Amino acid sequence: MTDLTQYRDPRNPGGPLIPRSDWDAAPYNRWTFLNVRQMMPTAEVWRGPGPALPLPEARQSLTELDFEIDGVTRTVGQFLDDSDTDGFLVLSKGAIVTEIYMNGMQRRTTHLSQSVAKSVVGTVAGILHGRGELDFGAPVTAYLPELEKTAYRGATVQHVLDMTSGVLFDETYTAPDSHIAKVDRACGWKEPVPGWPQTMWQLILELTEAEAAHGQSFRYRSIETDVLGFILQRVSGLPLSELVSRELWAPMGAEEDAYFTVDRSGYGLADGGFNATLRDYGRFGRLIAGGGAAHGRQVVPWRFIEDLPRGDHARFGSDYRIVLPDGAYHNQFWIEEAGKPVVLCRGVFGQLIYIDCAADFVAVKLSTWPDFLNSGRSRAALAAIRAIRVALG
Repeated sequence: MTDLTQYRDPRNPGGPLIPRSDWDAAPYNRWTFLNVRQMMPTAEVWRGPGPALPLPEARQSLTELDFEIDGVTRTVGQFLDDSDTDGFLVLSKGAIVTEIYMNGMQRRTTHLSQSVAKSVVGTVAGILHGRGELDFGAPVTAYLPELEKTAYRGATVQHVLDMTSGVLFDETYTAPDSHIAKVDRACGWKEPVPGWPQTMWQLILELTEAEAAHGQSFRYRSIETDVLGFILQRVSGLPLSELVSRELWAPMGAEEDAYFTVDRSGYGLADGGFNATLRDYGRFGRLIAGGGAAHGRQVVPWRFIEDLPRGDHARFGSDYRIVLPDGAYHNQFWIEEAGKPVVLCRGVFGQLIYIDCAADFVAVKLSTWPDFLNSGRSRAALAAIRAIRVALG
C-alpha cells in the first residue's frame, strides 16, 4: 500500500499535495474518502437537538465465519482484509452484532457514500410524497418548468426515481468526455473545464437528447438523482442539506452530523456527495428495515418501504447483471430479487448498505477500492453478508 503520510503530515506543511485531478482515485482515496471536508466545500446535514437512536449491543465475532464464492471457501475476516475495507457494521433487530474499523477510520469518522446518497435522497422524496407535497406521477416540468426545453420534457417524477427516463446520459466512468466526467467538473469535485457546465444545474439544462421513450427501460443515470434533488428543493424551498436534516437525519436519531459536497452554486450533490459515519449509515438502514419508524414515530411512510421491492426494470448493464442477476431498481434503491424484501444502497468504490426488511437485518460496508466497479468484490460482499444473515438465524 502506498504511504500517504507524506501528503497529510501536519508537521510538514510543505509536503506534497494530493492532486486535485485524482483525489478520488487510488491510492489517494484511501485517505480522502474519510476526509472529504478537507478537500472541498460542504454543507452540513444537522443531526438535530434530539437524542441519538440507541443501538444496543449483542456482539459476536464473525471474522472466522466461512462463506463460499465461486467454489472457494473464505472467511469474513479474509474478505474484509482483502477488499480495502474502511468500516463494517452488522445490525440484527436493531442491535450491533459486529462493528469493525480499518484503514484509520473511527466511530466519528465520516465516509463518502458515493451513490448510497441516491437512496437517502429517494427516501426524502418518499417522505414528501407521503404527505402529499410531491406527486410521483406528475411531470418533472410541473416542478421544474425550465426543463421543458430538455429531454426531460414528458418524463415523470417516477421515471426519474426509477431511472427510466429516455434521456441520453453517458455514465462511462473511465471516459474523459462522458456526461459523468462532466458531473465531476460541474459538482466541484474536479477543476472546471472551459466550455463545460460550471454547475449541476447548467449540466442538466444541456441534456437535450433522448435515446428512448420515457418509461421504456432502466438505464443507470446518476443525473436523475440530481433532477430529483432540484425538484425536492423547489417543493420544499430548502437547500437539500437542510431538507435531509429536517425530514430524515434528525427524526431518525442520527448520532453525528452528515454533510453534502456542494457545487459552485452551493447545490448539495444528490447523486453521490453525501458523507456520514458508519453507525449512522446503519441507523438509516435500520430505519428502512424497521418499517420507517424511529423514536416512536413514523419517519418514512410504511407504504413507501412496502413498495420498494416492486421494481420491475431489471435491464441492467453487465456489472449489475452479474452482481444482481434477478435484481431490479425502484425509487433509488437496488432490489436483490424483484418482489423479495431485500434492498440495497450501492456506491462505486465498494460502498454498500444491505437491508433485509423481513429479517430486520442490516449490513454496512464502507470501502476504498482502487477501481470504480468490481463485480467479483461485489459478489463476494453479498455472499459474505448472506452467510452472516444465515448464521444469525
